[in-house]
Amino acid sequence: MDPVISSSDFGQLRAFVTVGEVLSFSRAAESLGVSPSALSQLVRGFEERVGVRLFNRTTRSVSLTDAGERLFQRVRPAVAELGAAVGQVRDQGERPAGTVRVVSFHSAAELYLRPMLAGFHAAYPDVVLDITLDDAVSDFVGGGFDVALRLGEVIEKDMIAVRLGPDLRQVAVASPAYLARRGTPAAPRDLVDHDCIRWRWPGTTAPYHWEFWQDGDWFEVAVDGPLIVSDKRLALDAALDGIGVAFAVDHRVERHIAEGRLVPLLEAWSAPFPGLFLAYPRQRQMAPALRAFIDHVRAVAGAHEPA
Repeated sequence: MDPVISSSDFGQLRAFVTVGEVLSFSRAAESLGVSPSALSQLVRGFEERVGVRLFNRTTRSVSLTDAGERLFQRVRPAVAELGAAVGQVRDQGERPAGTVRVVSFHSAAELYLRPMLAGFHAAYPDVVLDITLDDAVSDFVGGGFDVALRLGEVIEKDMIAVRLGPDLRQVAVASPAYLARRGTPAAPRDLVDHDCIRWRWPGTTAPYHWEFWQDGDWFEVAVDGPLIVSDKRLALDAALDGIGVAFAVDHRVERHIAEGRLVPLLEAWSAPFPGLFLAYPRQRQMAPALRAFIDHVRAVAGAHEPA
């Protein structure tokens, strides 16, 4: 081992990395389970050992010096890898148990949760899955959930996001009977003169504006019509009954289109967007039960962990 960093210095190195991640001695101390004064001594001892100041400290802020930033970028992955290796060895002796709280969009649950439940229970009988189905977009960590399955476009940027499936595409559809009665829209703006079956995001008051793609950019159309729903299956049923035009994800309507019950509209303006993802916060040590759940969902979906 390099004589500058011996095995006895790992505690100081871990303290340095933790402070560098959160830029707060009090928050880093809480994360490590030590007092702020003890943490300060560890970092100061590390600075003396390497012979350079690593942090700029004021009464109100903490920041990395240039030297500190260079060292932080190099050693952070190594410290994380060491911690993960030790945690993996420890977790191998633990049978996953406890409760995993999951919140999922209805569509994600249908595609990726329902198919894995029986197999997961057989493999991990001591794990309880507490699943909430909710299409509302909210802070799932703040809501007390461990993991979420939702559209990629609504996942917070600081989350780990594992793609579960391909990109999705929304397409306007209507029944042949409706089109015979009202005519076929030639462009998205024509929809304002049609009976559209509108959908409202749970937790919102205004109906969703339909989104279309043209010349490299998205634009919205505020459609109108006789029906507003919060359930997309009901919107699709209404379109099948000839009430009006619906806006649905392509895999939900492809069978109806193939069998002639629905006609796709305005496809030239329908573009793909990020599909469904599994999301969870970055964490140093993951509970074995949560790790087992994430791995099981990924296996069902054929997904790969992000780098």
